[in-house]
Amino acid sequence: MDLFDDAGMEPEGIPNDARAPLAVRMRPRGVEDVLGQDHLLAPGAPLRRLIEADSGDSGPSSVILWGPPGTGKTTLAYLIARTGSRKFVELSAVSAGVKDLRAVISEARRHLVTSGAETVLFIDEVHRFSKTQQDALLPAVENRWVILVAATTENPSFSIVTPLLSRSIMLTLQGLGAEHIGELLERALTDERGLDDRFSLLPESKDMIVRLAGSDARRSLTVLEAAAGTTAARKETAITVEDVSQ
Repeated sequence: MDLFDDAGMEPEGIPNDARAPLAVRMRPRGVEDVLGQDHLLAPGAPLRRLIEADSGDSGPSSVILWGPPGTGKTTLAYLIARTGSRKFVELSAVSAGVKDLRAVISEARRHLVTSGAETVLFIDEVHRFSKTQQDALLPAVENRWVILVAATTENPSFSIVTPLLSRSIMLTLQGLGAEHIGELLERALTDERGLDDRFSLLPESKDMIVRLAGSDARRSLTVLEAAAGTTAARKETAITVEDVSQ
């Protein structure tokens, strides 16, 4: 799917629909908002260059992001797509087949020729692709018809075919620390895209969410959103431990 063509989405791929999940609404708009991945986003680092480069830059044409759930793999793909009017197309390895891949690659190639704009192809759970499906990506990566951003929670050395690995930069995302999760919760409470100062989070409630989330940013915001809904149903504004635990 081309996310930027979805109803309710701004051109940069940020949802403007308040009905979207909190974790989606709070997706970082820029590199400076990304938490916990400083080792990948330092000035001059390959990923930073790809995010900041103009279309057609000689940076990497394929990136494999390996890390636990909720560490920002999808967010980084969005940030890459925002550069140089790149088009963003997302496929899930759970449901997409070789026919889907070839159709996306054909359209990306046509788009590149007619407009000069690159396509970022984000494939989530790429380790679920068969060897045949992964091999189908090779010409597009080799010729840079797409910028491939592939996300996986499995070790790429065992789940990604060697030819694709050799054409890619493999980057390891780190699990978020408690301080990162805490900062994210504070942002969500105050940001107009989030809860917009409609709720307060008691210290013990915040500690519980941090523990429940572990290193998963998405989970922390999902729990916060559910707890806020329980608080609102009580016609209160202070999110309690009981609200979090329900």
